[in-house]
Amino acid sequence: MKYLWTEDTGAGLHFWKLVNQLFFDDALVIESKESNQGLLDALAEIDIKEDDKYYIAFDYVVDNQDIRNKYRMLKSIADKSEGKIIILDMICFEYLILAFDKLVEWTGTGKRDKIKIREEVLSAIENHRINLSKIGDEKTLQYLASFKRYSTERVMKSLVGEFTQNEKWSVKGSLMGECWYKDCCVSEYPDNLRCGQPEIEDGNEKMRMLIQSEKVQKIIGEVII
Repeated sequence: MKYLWTEDTGAGLHFWKLVNQLFFDDALVIESKESNQGLLDALAEIDIKEDDKYYIAFDYVVDNQDIRNKYRMLKSIADKSEGKIIILDMICFEYLILAFDKLVEWTGTGKRDKIKIREEVLSAIENHRINLSKIGDEKTLQYLASFKRYSTERVMKSLVGEFTQNEKWSVKGSLMGECWYKDCCVSEYPDNLRCGQPEIEDGNEKMRMLIQSEKVQKIIGEVII
């Protein structure tokens, strides 16, 4: 069997299920372990059969000491698994959201300055960090200066928040989960006049377009299952 384990719940878990359905013909068993610690606990008790493979979607954030420690433990377990445990190279769920080329259009945001910052930051990510030397835009540098140690995690969460249209919206909530595959705007209110009208109305086709976008592919990396 082939498994994909994630810490994500809600929309994040739904994301992986749709990837499995649309691109791998449901060949994977998708399971949420609810936290990075939950992933480690599950791996500590794992009984790997000969044909088993485990893909681990671990949200590695270099700015968080606890996460770095857990990643070292995960890497140690994977190194001893003889290729049976494979760590997927992820940063955080918010980063995937931010990379979607159609995010601005679909949410109808008018924050043009934040759109520019989004583009600058995405182009400057290297090995889970923001390479400031690649950023020449003064407003982007000023925005980043407000974050302690230019935390990748905090920057991504903040930018994702900038592209929302209401207070209750969350990238981990049910509204975003539905908008992965339905023709809806990312808003608490479906009649929000600021919401864009997606060119792709079919849910499956929308999902394909998002996952196949160049920016998302760059982040997910080459994962052959």
